[in-house]
Amino acid sequence: MKMYDKAVRDGIPDIIRAEGKRCVVEQVSDDEFLGYMESKLFEELNEYTETKSAEELADLLEVIYRVAELRQTGRDELEMIRKKKSETRGGFKENLILVSAEE
Repeated sequence: MKMYDKAVRDGIPDIIRAEGKRCVVEQVSDDEFLGYMESKLFEELNEYTETKSAEELADLLEVIYRVAELRQTGRDELEMIRKKKSETRGGFKENLILVSAEE
């Protein structure tokens, strides 16, 4: 049996079992799961970097939403924070690259 020790979506164990395979899963506390999900951020970012697919971007969002939730910030609050920051500091729509700035 291959060892993983990583966070997976809730339906993954059922999918593995439906394929006639065995798997061992463990349910952990929110505090412990947060560490796994923060590692999952990097995994999903790397997958997006390799594939550039919308599916991987969606996976990244799903992980971000769960990390925010585990840190007591809901999707609505996260979106409000994003909008406020965009209003005060701007977004990324103008494709600006800072080349130099006076210190």
